[in-house]
Amino acid sequence: MMLNSETRKLILKYSPMWTNKQVWEYEQINENLRFDLAYVELNTVVESWTSKLGYPDSDVRDTSVRTFDHLLDGNEMWIANKDRGILEEKYVPYLMAVMTDIMIEEEVCLNFRIDHGCLVILIDNDADVIDCKEFFEEFYHLATGFNYTTDTGIPEDETEAEIYLTRLQEEFDDKMKSKLSDKYLPRNNDPDSLNSE
Repeated sequence: MMLNSETRKLILKYSPMWTNKQVWEYEQINENLRFDLAYVELNTVVESWTSKLGYPDSDVRDTSVRTFDHLLDGNEMWIANKDRGILEEKYVPYLMAVMTDIMIEEEVCLNFRIDHGCLVILIDNDADVIDCKEFFEEFYHLATGFNYTTDTGIPEDETEAEIYLTRLQEEFDDKMKSKLSDKYLPRNNDPDSLNSE
């Protein structure tokens, strides 16, 4: 199993995918970003953005978190510019990064595609641990899920495990720093969360 081909195509088109720092900077410049969201059954098209599962004029992050169950129920999320019925292409990499960031905590892989001029997102139910790792690495995030049935190499001792994971994180940060320079912040935080530490 590998990343869904349409998802892979979009990732390749917009690579390198945005980091949290880039998302944060974009949101500072473009305040009050609002989109129309709607959930529809698989293989159908949005007929109305004001339907029962429509969320016109929405903050994507807030609405996605509140309505996550609709994705879990197997629906697709369609996103368009407010009152336009289609999405301007310039928003696609931003929205892919935001949605992936939300899903890291859920340890859920997503499929992305463009359909009828909208960004369509759904949960990849066929993804295994390796697919998830590949998916999250495309977004310069460490995959958060571990397969507990195999030896991950993490020491049993808590102190040793912490040292090991810290070293892994530092190596990852160094690799990303050399790839993305100042677009990348340690642990891929945004400036707000770094300043609050």
